[in-house]
Amino acid sequence: MPPARDFYEILGVPRGAGQEEIQRAYRRLARENHPDVNKDPAAEDRFKDISEAYSVLSDPATRRRYDAFGPEFRQVPEDVDPETWARARAARAGRGTRTGTGGMGPEGFGPGVEFGEGIDLDDLLQGLFTGRAGGAGRAGRAGRAGRGWGPIPGADQEAGIELTVEEAYRGGRRSITVGGRTLQVDIPPGVTDGQRVRLAGQGGRGTGGAPPGDLYLVVSIAPHPRYRVEGRDIHVRLPVAPWEAALGAAVAVDTPAGEAKVKVPAGTSSGRRLRLRGRGMPNPRGTPGDLLAEVRITVPPHLSGEERELFERLAAASSYDPRRRR
Repeated sequence: MPPARDFYEILGVPRGAGQEEIQRAYRRLARENHPDVNKDPAAEDRFKDISEAYSVLSDPATRRRYDAFGPEFRQVPEDVDPETWARARAARAGRGTRTGTGGMGPEGFGPGVEFGEGIDLDDLLQGLFTGRAGGAGRAGRAGRAGRGWGPIPGADQEAGIELTVEEAYRGGRRSITVGGRTLQVDIPPGVTDGQRVRLAGQGGRGTGGAPPGDLYLVVSIAPHPRYRVEGRDIHVRLPVAPWEAALGAAVAVDTPAGEAKVKVPAGTSSGRRLRLRGRGMPNPRGTPGDLLAEVRITVPPHLSGEERELFERLAAASSYDPRRRR
C-alpha cells in the first residue's frame, strides 16, 4: 500500500499556514477538481483527497492531532503523549522484524526492553492501534495489570459544499456524497460563504460504544453570471436606458427571489448604486442583507430614423459636456 499523502501537500500550503490560507487553497482546488466541472476521470479522487485534507486541517483540534501523530492520528487514543509516541515509533522502526531474542534495537536496546518511563514499545504500539495500551507486559513486568483506554468518541469532520446564489438564498434539501456516503442535507435559507452547516452524528466513528462525531459542511457560493455576494449583501448590474437615467423611472431588477422594482432618480449616471433594503440574503436570526443595483447606462445598438433624429436634436440643443471637470 502506498504511503498516505501529506494533507499539507495535497492543499499546497506550508505546515505553518493560517486558516484563511488553508480555506483559500481548498476553495480553489475544490472548484478546479469538482466532478461536475472537471471531466478528468481522476478528478473525483483528487476532490475526495482535497475534501479530506481540508476537513482535518480546518479544525484546530484535529489539525493539532494530525501534526502530532501524522496519518495515523485517528487511531491514537486521546491521552497518548506525542513525544513518547514518536520515540516509540522511531525505536520500533529501527528494530525491524525480529523473533525470539535475536536482534538489537536502536541505541543498543534489545527485544522486549522497556523504553523511557516504564513504557514497553510493543505494548504501547499494539495498544495504539487496537484501542488500548498496556496489557500483561513482558519480562520484569509480570503481574502488572494493563489498563484500557475506554470508549473514544468519533472525531468531528468537515467537507465542502458548493451552492449557487439561488440555492443559498432559498435553502432547501440537497443530496451530497461524502466519503462514499450519500447524505440528505437541509440547507437553511440565507447561508453565506464560509458558513458551516452541522450534520449531527455524521462524522468519524466512535469506538467502544462511544458516539460518532459531527460532520460540518463548509459552504462556498459559486460564481454567478448576474449576482455578486458580499456577506449578506447581493450586488447586481442594472441596465438603464439614457432617457430613463436622465428623466427618472421605475425599472425592474432581477433578484434571487424574483423581479423587484427600483426607482431610478432623474439625472442618474452609470456606477450609481441603488439600495433595496432587506432584499439581499435572508437572515433567520437577524437583519437580512440588502440588494445593491449598480446602474449601467446602455444605448440602443441600432437606431431607427426617428431615434437618430431625436438624439441629433438633443446633441444640438444640449450644452452638457461629460468630460468637463466640475
